[in-house]
Amino acid sequence: MRLKQRTIYLEGDLVYDSVPRLYAVYTRRLRQRIGLRRGLALERIDIAAVTRIDSAGLALIDEISSQHGTHCTVVGGSRQVTEAIDLLRSDSADSQYSLHETSWLERLGAWTLRLRDTVGSATRLSAEVFYRSVASLFRPRGHKRGAVVENLRIIGADAVGIVGLLSLIIGWILALQSAAQLRQFGANIFVADLLAISIVREMGPLMTAIIVAGRSGSAIASEIATMKVSDELDALRTMGIDPVDYVVVPKFQAMTIAMPLLASLSIVIGLLGGLIISLSMLDLTVTGYTDRVFAILKLSDLVTGLSKTVVFAWVIVIIGSYSGFHVSGGASGVGRATTQAVVASIFTVIVVDVIFSFTYL
Repeated sequence: MRLKQRTIYLEGDLVYDSVPRLYAVYTRRLRQRIGLRRGLALERIDIAAVTRIDSAGLALIDEISSQHGTHCTVVGGSRQVTEAIDLLRSDSADSQYSLHETSWLERLGAWTLRLRDTVGSATRLSAEVFYRSVASLFRPRGHKRGAVVENLRIIGADAVGIVGLLSLIIGWILALQSAAQLRQFGANIFVADLLAISIVREMGPLMTAIIVAGRSGSAIASEIATMKVSDELDALRTMGIDPVDYVVVPKFQAMTIAMPLLASLSIVIGLLGGLIISLSMLDLTVTGYTDRVFAILKLSDLVTGLSKTVVFAWVIVIIGSYSGFHVSGGASGVGRATTQAVVASIFTVIVVDVIFSFTYL
């Protein structure tokens, strides 16, 4: 690299290995000699003597010329090199424009359009899943025999242990926290009332949904996403099999059956956990505890709690399936789709629970 008047002459190999050294020479010596500090500017970069050039060399030329404005031109290069430099400059200009010229209103509009597309796609998928799930009851075709039973085992039976254990712990915690306050007023017996309402209407269904979203929702999303990136979904379509019928419908039907059963188990074990604390720390009797539970509970409480779980089940399957079908990016995309499905499912389940709470006050 040498300087003559307002022209820099580049020679030899302009490749990845030599570019750092050349740029160091430019920054330490030539830039000051060019007269950059006195307001002067470089006019030309001559690359006629360059023998080899790669993307690093192109980046060096673009960096040097960009520091001296649009009047700095590159001369002596082949047509291919000149076109590559022009393309690099145009890409840089486009990226700079998109970075600095996009207003908050445009970003808001782009986000709104993405949200509209997401909601529309999810709504269409929901309608298709509901329709095909009901239709398969009368015309069972499109999915393998025994798929619903197999998914019932995976979603329901295999989750009994974790749901039961966490429900027992939740019952203990609620009983301990409420007993600490009620004991001050001599109202130990009302622990049963508090546990009955909170577990049947809220904690039982909600905790079950969160567990299932983390356990089965992630599995649904990762399975469908893996099938998409490995082209298994395209293979099913090639054979005339609809992926929604084959993959999603059995999971949807199994989840609809399994979720209320798991929630019922959660309610029973949660109340049992409260009974253990009541017997050991509050001097209540089994008869007194169960009498208060059955006295305070109404059929509407149980119906409300279990009806939530059906909606929760639908939410988990739809979001998991949507995340799987819209995966992109190979193996890393599968991980992102799984995370997205779990987070979105739990968030939506809580929002739906709030809506139920306001509806059934």
